[in-house]
Amino acid sequence: MSDGLEQAYRYCQVLAKQEARNFYYGFILLPAAKRRAVYAAYAFARACDDIVDDDLGPEEKAGRLAECRRQLEQCLDGRPAGPVFLALADAISRYRIPAQYFRQLIDGVEMDLTIRRYRTFDELRRYCYGVASTVGLICLEIFGYRDGPQARRHAEDLGIALQLTNILRDIREDARRDRIYIPTEELERFGYSDADVFDGTCNDPFRQLVRFEAQRARQYFASGRELLPLLPRRSRACAAVLQGIYSQVLARIEACPSDVLRERVSLSSRQKLALVGRELVRSLVA
Repeated sequence: MSDGLEQAYRYCQVLAKQEARNFYYGFILLPAAKRRAVYAAYAFARACDDIVDDDLGPEEKAGRLAECRRQLEQCLDGRPAGPVFLALADAISRYRIPAQYFRQLIDGVEMDLTIRRYRTFDELRRYCYGVASTVGLICLEIFGYRDGPQARRHAEDLGIALQLTNILRDIREDARRDRIYIPTEELERFGYSDADVFDGTCNDPFRQLVRFEAQRARQYFASGRELLPLLPRRSRACAAVLQGIYSQVLARIEACPSDVLRERVSLSSRQKLALVGRELVRSLVA
């Protein structure tokens, strides 16, 4: 590996360690080469996501995403620019990751520029696929797998489960950006309005709504767990840690829905490391 490529991967690793509060704990269980490739994929996804979450005007955000798309195509054409795309180009080549996943990820992130409400779950699911399932499918190619159609379906569902958990966890933060991801027809069904979201109203309709949404996420987690036997041992441990962290976050939200209106629900570093240790042992004895 050239010095430039090694430095590019190191840049992605530092970014992942700083920003991937949950994912990083799973990443560390992967073999070194796969871990580097996942760092590169994460750095790309993070760069796209940061554009739409930055405090910029709509036109500037659109321009930056267009530039990101241009740099991706340049990368796919064998002319990567900058550390993230240099590392990404190597990872794509090494693991033969389909280019469509990266393009679909940008498409998904771009939806945040123009869409602030989703009428139905089908509409929300398309968004979740774009911003989360694509990342899962990219990681799947790096992980390695058997039974491709089944593995891809379960990886897609796991991505949706993680994103649905994020949506519940980040209700307060998203409202500050004038975004409500819970489908409008489901808000209406439980008698909880947009105004209630913005006001942070905690009442019985809110608790019932959150538990309904959490149960849906559980169904996607159940499908995501079917991915684990299809992965190599170390990759299986990585995916199991991610599932474990997000499942425990979801359980806390289900137990006390009002917490999401006051704080960011999360696990401690010690709890995450305990999950890492447990899954590492399991991978060694499997």
